[in-house]
Amino acid sequence: GTNEETSNCFARFLQQNINKPLVIDADGLNIIANNKNLLEKLPSNSIVTPHPKEFDRLTHSHTTGYERIISQQKFSKLHNCIVVLKGRNTSISLPCGTIYFNSSGNSGMATGGSGDVLTGIILSLLSQGYSPKNAAIYGVYIHGLAGDCALQHETVETLTAHNIIEYISDAFRLIHS
Repeated sequence: GTNEETSNCFARFLQQNINKPLVIDADGLNIIANNKNLLEKLPSNSIVTPHPKEFDRLTHSHTTGYERIISQQKFSKLHNCIVVLKGRNTSISLPCGTIYFNSSGNSGMATGGSGDVLTGIILSLLSQGYSPKNAAIYGVYIHGLAGDCALQHETVETLTAHNIIEYISDAFRLIHS
């Protein structure tokens, strides 16, 4: 949630001078959007995972996708963070200015909980020792590939976040084969 108590607790957490990158999604992003001073408190190479509307709340309203991508690149540089801008072709921007575009995934993944699965995959890779850059890039690709594997058994209309989870191991098998 974004209620006052939660917002204050999250702000106190960020003010502890954390020296490890964080992964921030959903209401964490909404709390930051309501208190932009918190952006200065993000540890270097933290990963934020907004969808376009959340990104607009963090920055400003954009009229085109191209404008949003340029803004994403500037945001990553300015705040020394990695931005995973979720969407049809999820883009990952790095603090150095490089942007990667994901080629895996499908429209059936535009379903509730899919972004939570993505955040979990990125967190898992980060906690396994992957660099923040690689955790973001690999996490996005694996998430999409798991969705593509799930689509072989489901339809675009029936694909769920649970299906994506079911096929994460198949995605890893494909990468390692």
